[in-house]
Amino acid sequence: MSELNLDPKATAIVIIDLQKGIAQMPGNPHSAQEVIANSVRILDAARAAGAQPVLVHVAFSPDFGDVLKMPVDEPMRFTTPPQPDWSDLLPDLKQQPNDIVILKRQWGAFYGTALDLQLRRRGLKTIVLCGIATEFGVESTARDAYEHGYELVFAEDAMTGRNGHANSIANIFPRLGRVRSTEDIVAALGAKSAA
Repeated sequence: MSELNLDPKATAIVIIDLQKGIAQMPGNPHSAQEVIANSVRILDAARAAGAQPVLVHVAFSPDFGDVLKMPVDEPMRFTTPPQPDWSDLLPDLKQQPNDIVILKRQWGAFYGTALDLQLRRRGLKTIVLCGIATEFGVESTARDAYEHGYELVFAEDAMTGRNGHANSIANIFPRLGRVRSTEDIVAALGAKSAA
């Protein structure tokens, strides 16, 4: 594994779906509480170093008119209507005025949003990904980011899934970027900010 070097001025920390409704779901192999704590550590280091936080959340219109309705074998369903604050970002993230906030309507954070525009106009070339769920929102966003030409770093212990985390970490993410720990990422951000 190569040493991780991050230029904070060219790096975005993209947090996927750490919102009230999703953070309540069980995680595997990391708990939502572990993911939140590690994501906050990375965000704190990023803000101190001058990297760009990007907070992504998903929401739908009250009539679900903007939800994809494709024929699939296992549709994603709400067993009850979501609470009004379901898509609210977690207060733990300590949202700041200069954070970019992206609202998406599907798993990935690029399609139908201003994410690519916001990153490119700021000269950001590297994306550090965190969030829930590894095999849904994180992986979908990662695949799009890779195809858009961004360098990717995956915070393995700052994401969790339902049942596909291990496959994404072992077989998908190493082909799209670099898989590292929260500790590695915080150290890489701190080394640049101290220089």
